[in-house]
Amino acid sequence: MAHFAQLDENNKVLNVIVISNDFTHDENGIEQESLGVAYCKELFGQDTKWVQTSFNSNFRNKYAGIGDLYLEDRNAFVPAKPYVSWSLHPNENRWIAPVLEPEGNFIWDEESQNWIEPSSN
Repeated sequence: MAHFAQLDENNKVLNVIVISNDFTHDENGIEQESLGVAYCKELFGQDTKWVQTSFNSNFRNKYAGIGDLYLEDRNAFVPAKPYVSWSLHPNENRWIAPVLEPEGNFIWDEESQNWIEPSSN
């Protein structure tokens, strides 16, 4: 089975589907992403955009989930950006806060742009 993520115009994952390997393998039995993309477009329309994702996270960083982003320049899926102020780590496919997270149990407060200790109420 092969898994494909449907993307919107901003590369946000809208849907993830599973298709048979019959639609992704060429006449020599070699998997071709382009064949799977073509099949997805047959099912959902030629104006749709599809990228293969790995259920076992063997490629493209992680298995795509609805709301995730596909970063073409990194050829990777990442979770949705958690906060406006966060940015992508320069060398890893993960989001980082503008302030280094301290040791212990802290949560990010977007308003103050800092890590705070959760209240014990």
